[in-house]
Order: sequence, then C-alpha cells, then structure tokens
Amino acid sequence: MKQQLVIEVNGTHVRIGPPAPVYSVAFSPDGQTLAFGSYDETVRLWRVADSTLLRTLVGHTDSVRSVAFSPNGQTLASGSRDHTVRLWQVTDGALLRTLEGHTGPVWSVAFSPDGQALASGSYDNTVRLWRAADGALLRTLEHTGSVESVAFSPDGQILASGSENDTVWLWRVTDGTLPRTLEGHTGPVWSVAFSPDGQILASGSGDEAVRLWRVADGALLHTLEGHTGPVWSVAFSPDGQILASGSYDNTVRLWQVSGGTLLRILEGHTKTVLSVAFSPDGQTLASGSQDYTVRLWKLGY
Repeated sequence: MKQQLVIEVNGTHVRIGPPAPVYSVAFSPDGQTLAFGSYDETVRLWRVADSTLLRTLVGHTDSVRSVAFSPNGQTLASGSRDHTVRLWQVTDGALLRTLEGHTGPVWSVAFSPDGQALASGSYDNTVRLWRAADGALLRTLEHTGSVESVAFSPDGQILASGSENDTVWLWRVTDGTLPRTLEGHTGPVWSVAFSPDGQILASGSGDEAVRLWRVADGALLHTLEGHTGPVWSVAFSPDGQILASGSYDNTVRLWQVSGGTLLRILEGHTKTVLSVAFSPDGQTLASGSQDYTVRLWKLGY
C-alpha cells in the first residue's frame, strides 16, 4: 500500500496526505486544533475532537520546521527552511504576512506570552524579534552558532535560545542583553522549554540528555539520562510536574520534574520523534515523527 502521512489516535490511523516527516506539532490554546509542519512544505490544521483535517496551509517553498499558535489562538506562525516566517489566520487559513530577513533556514518560532512579539531562531546564527501586529523587525540577537530553538519565559521577560554551539543563552527581552549562558551539554541544544511557573528551563541535546536548569541563577538541577539518541524536543505539562522528551531513539519519555525520575516510555514510532506537545488540559500528548505519523497519547497520569 502506498505510504501516507497519518495521525494515530488510540491505535486508529487517520490518513491525511502524502508521506512526509513531521517536524513540529502544536496545540491551539483551547486544545481543539492541532497544527503540524512537515517536510512537504505545508502546515496542516486538524480538529482533535473528530479527527478531521480542517485545512492545509500552502505557501512555503521548503520544509516547515516549526509552528506556534498565538496566545489568543487566532494566528499561527510557521518557520521554514525557505528562510521565512509566515503568519496565518487560523479561522480561514489566510496568509497574513511573510517575515523576511533571515539568511538561513528558520528552525524555531515562538510567540511572546502577550502575543505582541514573535521570536525566530535560524541557521544564520541569529534570533530575530518581530512585532506580530505588522511584522516589523524589532531586534536581531547575534549568536555564535545555528539557533535551533527559542522559547519565551511565561512572564515574557526572558528569551531562551538553544544553539548548535552546545549552550543555552538567556536574553533579556527589553534590551536584548545576555545576562546568562547555560553550559554543560556536550552536543547541540535542539530544544528549550520553560516550566509554566518560569522557574525551570529544560533543554534537550544531541548529547542524548535532558537538563533542567534553575532560571534564577542558572544552576543545574537535574540531568535526565536514558535516551539512546539525540533529544530533539522537550515540553512541560501544563501543571509543570511532567516533562516529555522526544528522541532519535524513536521514543517519547515522560519524566517527573521535581526529582528527575523516569515515569514512562511511550513506544510506537518507528523513526525519530522530532516534536512533542501537551494539550492545554495535560491529558493528551502529541508527537510528530520522521515515520510520517503524528501520534496522540492519552496519558491519564
């Protein structure tokens, strides 16, 4: 049978398109829609309740590596290997604007908590801050390596960037200064995420480890070991108690944040897990993979 891109829900396959690795998954703030960006240059919006494909967003000219909803759920941002960031209207899929300026692939995008700014991290060694309302470039932050992941703190005061240079940089959003660098990984930092209370930062790396850092002083709290391949994605549960990590070893692992202990291994993907995301209620975890599938896991922890 010809391969297709599928979503698996509780073991049931929903076929939604041609085969393509899924690089990024994100739930809308109300949990009703799942967005995912893939190798086939598209973004798809999928209604969670009844497994319905709502629309396919077409316009990028290379693979879509990152997707993120605005806090109000009205806008979706996508970053691509085509060097651009695109902003889409969620209700009808209309392209609102294209943000140009990066000179390399855009690996990661993230909205600020108030929805007024958008950050993008790129292979061109920069983080760019854009005004979401009109796409104006607010600031360019210079890195010393490809920027693989960006994330805002919940209060919007700090922007974290994970880099190919094995470090995490914490930027002050108001003035673009760099108050702290987190060092310890021995491989590229592919993913960063803040806990919901903003006190902890998680980083996933090519060194096969996840590290948990205290944001206030940069102290290393825990090193989570067990994956047998690079860690491509990390995400906190909405209550901050659980951390999910997706890896080259084809698994998703769930960790207890407070003690750094492994709670569960989710198996089923047959290739690298590139992205993980919790639903807003914390009951479902989405994972996107190079095996052409998106899987929804009912957690019930």
